[in-house]
Amino acid sequence: MSENSLLAKIEGLYDKFNTLQEQLSDPEVMSDMKRFVQLNKEYKELDPIVKAGTKFKKMVEDYEAAKDILQNEKDEELREMAKEEAAMLEEVLPQMEEEIKLLLIPADPQDAKNAIIEIRGGAGGDEASIFAGDLFRMYSKYIERRGWKMEITSQSEGTSGGFKEVIMKVSGEGVYGVLKYESGVHRVQRVPQTETQGRVHTSAASVAVLPEADEFDIELNEKDIRKDTFCSSGPGGQSVNTTYSAIRLTHIPSGLVVQCQDEKSQLKNYDKALAELRTRLYNLEYEKYLNEISAKRKTMVSTGDRSAKIRTYNYPQSRVTDHRINWTMYNLPVFMDGAIQEVIDQLQIAENAERLKESESND
Repeated sequence: MSENSLLAKIEGLYDKFNTLQEQLSDPEVMSDMKRFVQLNKEYKELDPIVKAGTKFKKMVEDYEAAKDILQNEKDEELREMAKEEAAMLEEVLPQMEEEIKLLLIPADPQDAKNAIIEIRGGAGGDEASIFAGDLFRMYSKYIERRGWKMEITSQSEGTSGGFKEVIMKVSGEGVYGVLKYESGVHRVQRVPQTETQGRVHTSAASVAVLPEADEFDIELNEKDIRKDTFCSSGPGGQSVNTTYSAIRLTHIPSGLVVQCQDEKSQLKNYDKALAELRTRLYNLEYEKYLNEISAKRKTMVSTGDRSAKIRTYNYPQSRVTDHRINWTMYNLPVFMDGAIQEVIDQLQIAENAERLKESESND
């Protein structure tokens, strides 16, 4: 992409940005909440591109001015200053250009959303449940570090600890865009607590990360939902276990079933279950999109592909390896304590490179 065509694209975005600014202050738009939310989202997405574009445009102008001085100015001091500035800008401009090219690639509209994370013990019996519990702890620590909020909506504990299944909602800024890389099969190699011979076993847990559907993404008709109440099981004390506070919702047209028993209040459980049902219906459509991009990008795994092994956690060697980008770290205890940002950064870099390649081949 030439400098001129990049500047032309930036100019076009300025116009759109200014139009959005005007629309957002229009009382008619402000009274239409659905439209206002959508326009505000577009405005926020354009803001960093416009800021970077303004900076880039100024750099290009400064570079042209420095070249002009070198060609036409006789004053040696001025020429020396212009020479230094031109050399500095020649180094910085290509880097800035790459950053803007990345910003110009349309973001996945799901990236800004909250996420639903499902962790399930896979092959390996009790050890798989224990490992699912270890993954849950790892994500909990990471979520805490990021300052996000986590709520468990459903859990089924393993007989020897951990979880057969745990489902949680994570709220915060850009949660799905960060955690989406965790979808897939996580494999563990270690001596299980239940093993008396000291042999290393391999077991696995699957992780699925789904973007949470906004209220405006899916319209649910109450006539299509059957509501059942039942007594909660598991921790929570007598009041949870003896009152019909747990909720099961069945979406009749699709057959989807969700349940929530985390709260003591039936109303709160209903709200959580409804949000999860909305998300699952939304993800039936979103999965078609994921299947399409996961065929092109090694960083992304389709939510329907439960067999895609993405990472191995080897305890005897204190090694964690991400197979999509051949990334390895030899400090497993630190990684399991929530220090997973480095691999996420590397996956984001790899995905950006893939997206840039896609974008350039489509230009």
